[in-house]
Amino acid sequence: MATTPCSARDALRILATAADLAHVAVQDLAAAVTATSCGTALPARLERALRRAVEAARTHGPAGAPRDAGLAPNPARTEEVLTRLRGCQARLAASPHDPGALRAMDDTAYTLCVLMGRPTALQAIAAAEEQLAATG
Repeated sequence: MATTPCSARDALRILATAADLAHVAVQDLAAAVTATSCGTALPARLERALRRAVEAARTHGPAGAPRDAGLAPNPARTEEVLTRLRGCQARLAASPHDPGALRAMDDTAYTLCVLMGRPTALQAIAAAEEQLAATG
């Protein structure tokens, strides 16, 4: 939730949704997420549930409510993450079964989605390229 700007109420709602998706208690999911700050990896099923809940929160606002455009990310940061993503793509193309390459690609794509406020990597890449083209 730290990388996804939202109110405390929305963060709790996202956490509750993710807990429902993963079939765990909210407290257990919160403990697992908190443990990641100490270097413990979040179990894959919890990470998938959390990502789905964040994506759902981004794409399914109240009916008829205007979408807040928010702040545009810094172009230098956008370029840095997009460049990292391209590097991950090249690494993955060279070694498609490397778990480290898969993780790096997934993490970088997720970072770009959060940065650009888009639910999918393809939309985030398009938004990033559009922003960089506009800033020239």
